[in-house]
Amino acid sequence: MGILSNIFHKIFPSSHPAAQSGGQADPGSQQRAPQPTQQPAQQPAPQSAQQPQAAPAPAAMQQVDVEAVLNNMQQQSGQQLNWRTSIVDLLKLLGLDSSLQSRKELAAELHYTGDTNDSASMNIWLHRQVMNKLAANGGKVPADLKD
Repeated sequence: MGILSNIFHKIFPSSHPAAQSGGQADPGSQQRAPQPTQQPAQQPAPQSAQQPQAAPAPAAMQQVDVEAVLNNMQQQSGQQLNWRTSIVDLLKLLGLDSSLQSRKELAAELHYTGDTNDSASMNIWLHRQVMNKLAANGGKVPADLKD
């Protein structure tokens, strides 16, 4: 996924499974990488009886404190951006295109079924979905920012 993959690459370190499965070429310029999936689930299941401790290691992917990463980025940027509630500010903070067209593309990637001309509703939904996707892919996201 293009835009979601770009978000992942800006937040997750390159060694993180979410970033790796999104494409490894250049984390800062991914445009058409596939959506990260649960790569750690490819653990050797048949060996779980022989190595009971080997199975949890891949499944417990490296968790990234999304709030800390974004707060640090905001401090370094010197900008007052409300990334906690605004998808536009979140994209700006990450150095990504925050235009309406870009957000409509992100909505299509995330299968938004509402009216994309109602940008306020779409933006709220997009922000929540991005936070949910970050959490589902190993991000530690504050509970109030996800479903």
